[in-house]
Amino acid sequence: MKLCISNARHLEAPVDLLVDGARIVTMTPAGHHAPPEGFAVFDAHGLLLMPSCIDAHAHLREPGQEYKEDIASGLEAAARGGFGAVMCMANTKPVNDAASVTRFMLDRARESHPHGPRLHPIAAASVGLKGEEMAPLAELKQAGCVAVSNDGRPLESAEMTRRIMEYAADLDLILIDHCEDPHLARGWRMHEGRLSGLLGVKGQPPAGEAIQAARDVLLAECLGLPVHIAHVSAQMTVEVIAWAKARGVRVTAETCPHYLLLDENALEGYNTQAKVSPPLRTAADRQALRQAVKDGVIDILATDHAPHAPHEKATTLDEAPCGFSGLDLAVSLTWGLVRQGVLSEADLQRLWSRRPGEIFHLPWNGFNPGDPADFFLFDPDESWVAGPETMFSRSRNTPFAGQTLQGRVKHHWLGGRQLF
Repeated sequence: MKLCISNARHLEAPVDLLVDGARIVTMTPAGHHAPPEGFAVFDAHGLLLMPSCIDAHAHLREPGQEYKEDIASGLEAAARGGFGAVMCMANTKPVNDAASVTRFMLDRARESHPHGPRLHPIAAASVGLKGEEMAPLAELKQAGCVAVSNDGRPLESAEMTRRIMEYAADLDLILIDHCEDPHLARGWRMHEGRLSGLLGVKGQPPAGEAIQAARDVLLAECLGLPVHIAHVSAQMTVEVIAWAKARGVRVTAETCPHYLLLDENALEGYNTQAKVSPPLRTAADRQALRQAVKDGVIDILATDHAPHAPHEKATTLDEAPCGFSGLDLAVSLTWGLVRQGVLSEADLQRLWSRRPGEIFHLPWNGFNPGDPADFFLFDPDESWVAGPETMFSRSRNTPFAGQTLQGRVKHHWLGGRQLF
């Protein structure tokens, strides 16, 4: 397919994009050249041209919990949300600690979405995610895993964490660590603070996250190896990461749109839809994360897409599971931060595409000749309501349900092929 996307807007400039097959040919100022003969023309007037996003942290639930989400529905939500690649965590049933599970997941992705989005499994760091025995990482890498994580269950042992970092690095993999002290405020339900006291709910202090992040960066410095800190929620953790980066430690980090948009007050009335791990914290934490994302202390955004069945959230705050759906809404939600002047359009492309691709060695589109033709057109002005009629994930559990969002993905191409 030879294609010319004409009159699109990219980084606030009108552009034309030429695509030949699966690769970018060139991007030029709009109207600078007439479309070459044989190129089909798609008029993108009024729409933003953006590279497909890479989600470095999602839970697609298959195998074992298909009633929440399966790979087919998760990838459909990803495509509609502007994601061309999804890295899925290992806390499936069975856990992705064996090559057979990895191959099953990749087969399911190829069957349901042969033209993408692309699925990139993340290997379990330990057998059964129990933190007792290292998983067979070489076998998992050979089967197709692109990173290593014990996400969902923090690694308690510093010695085990060290061995996983070392062995993963030998395989050119990186440890994505869920930083949470499992003994500090065991049984927490939300952030420890004013609201947890008013609600009479056990909370987790931000030190619970920062303590293990500090352990990880000290190990990384000692070993001279990389580590990636997952779903950062607290200002204290941001300060640990900034300190480590100033020392030259090879640490990268992510946060999620909900930590930039919400705080602990979203749990007022015991709102289970806002229960997430790590918990939503204070307005001061939210502001610190916004600044860290803008400054690059936090390297990337990730959805931490964590779908659940409706009945699982329709219970008490104590009993409800942590997490909510994110793939459908993430780009539109973060576009709201652009509208507010918190981030720029260039920041979004860095946070959702370039840096995840660089950190995890995945293809990404910088709109240079030869880059993969993975991109979408985004209407910055369309208003729509988040809910069952507009979301494609099997689970629509989200604290943003019923809210009117502005900005929506309209068309998506992967490898030069239009998905919708």
